[in-house]
Amino acid sequence: MVPPDYGTPDHRAYQRRVGDAIATAVQGAGVPRVVSLSSVGAERDSGNGPIAGLHDLEQRLEAVPGLHALHLRPAYFMENHLHGIGLIKARGIYGTPIKADSPFAMIATRDIGAAAAEVLAAPSFTGRSFRELLGPRDYSMRETTRILGQAIGRPDLAYVEFPYEDARQALVQTGLSADVARLFVEMYDGFNNGRVRPVQGRRPETTTPTTLEQFAADTFAPASKA
Repeated sequence: MVPPDYGTPDHRAYQRRVGDAIATAVQGAGVPRVVSLSSVGAERDSGNGPIAGLHDLEQRLEAVPGLHALHLRPAYFMENHLHGIGLIKARGIYGTPIKADSPFAMIATRDIGAAAAEVLAAPSFTGRSFRELLGPRDYSMRETTRILGQAIGRPDLAYVEFPYEDARQALVQTGLSADVARLFVEMYDGFNNGRVRPVQGRRPETTTPTTLEQFAADTFAPASKA
């Protein structure tokens, strides 16, 4: 995986450096199989924000001669909602630039770890392939806000769609570099306009168990009390 570095002034260049280092090390060590952490939308090389860097990682690994590579492409992390706790406490609302009523896949990171562990424990995959991980079902941001609000005793918590420029400025104010903030806004636009979406579709092998209700109860609610 490419560890996040949200302060880097050129995020794609950082992602390429890390990807090159990983691929060089894998090739030099003669590693036969690799499981990479990628993302839904990584089939695209542009228009998807930081996910484009994961496209680069996939391509770089697939260029290693003889390497068997499986790319896990999870959906939007449920843990991303933790970043909204400060806004909820300060203003009594939750918001992002993502459309309020367009359902999309969300996954708890524990389920990504479980999927990776399962594959690594019995690595029989060959060739180059990917597997999407899409959570239990799709949720809209309005429904998500209702579920999160109920878990923290705010059943009437409102969701607000923020303009892209307002979101970009807010991200910079929280410490992200201007380039990373720009890429995140591009990713939000990708969700809204269908550039970031699953290509395999929901089926048993892409569906994972943790519901948003479970996440809200055992992760989001305790974090909101911290």
